[in-house]
Amino acid sequence: MTARLALGAIALSLMPAASRAEVTLINVFEVPPGQREAAIEAWEAARDFLREQPGYISTALQGALDETAAFQLVNIATWESPEAFRAATGAMQAAGIFPPVEGLRYHPGLYRTIRGD
Repeated sequence: MTARLALGAIALSLMPAASRAEVTLINVFEVPPGQREAAIEAWEAARDFLREQPGYISTALQGALDETAAFQLVNIATWESPEAFRAATGAMQAAGIFPPVEGLRYHPGLYRTIRGD
């Protein structure tokens, strides 16, 4: 673990519990025809980097069953907090981990569960 990551983990552990409540990332991907495999490989590169970051809990990539679906891929991930997610994705961007995929558009958002079964 680098000194920067260690400091991030310490800062995260000192946050009030309310700001550490788990969050869910839902990131939908518009994948151009012929680019699905490249998009999956880019996601795998991001996953491999992000799973080592403080605050990461889990992730799963969903694939559309319908070839005409607007969003062919959907990433659902769980993070310890919005701050942990932002720090990790900032580090990923700075490291240039997510390879460009021509025409790929993605729409990430962080969510908290407000109702359940």
